[in-house]
Amino acid sequence: MNYTYIVECSDGTLYTGWTNDIEKRMKAHNQGKGAKYTKTRLPVVLKYYECFESKEEAMRREYQIKQLNRGKKMELIMQFGRNQ
Repeated sequence: MNYTYIVECSDGTLYTGWTNDIEKRMKAHNQGKGAKYTKTRLPVVLKYYECFESKEEAMRREYQIKQLNRGKKMELIMQFGRNQ
């Protein structure tokens, strides 16, 4: 399975990415081994994810989400995400 996800960083910013192992990716992010962007904004909290059969689908959805403004991303999180 492949995932497109949104995490909230400690500074309140949002980061969108994709992975084929969401638990491993969240652990990597929070160990400072994830993305350059999240490395200085730890910890991160998983707020939203979608599942896809293929890597290409997940990457395409990641691109779509990254084109959204913060308000639209927050709507997505509030409507379908993990409220933590």
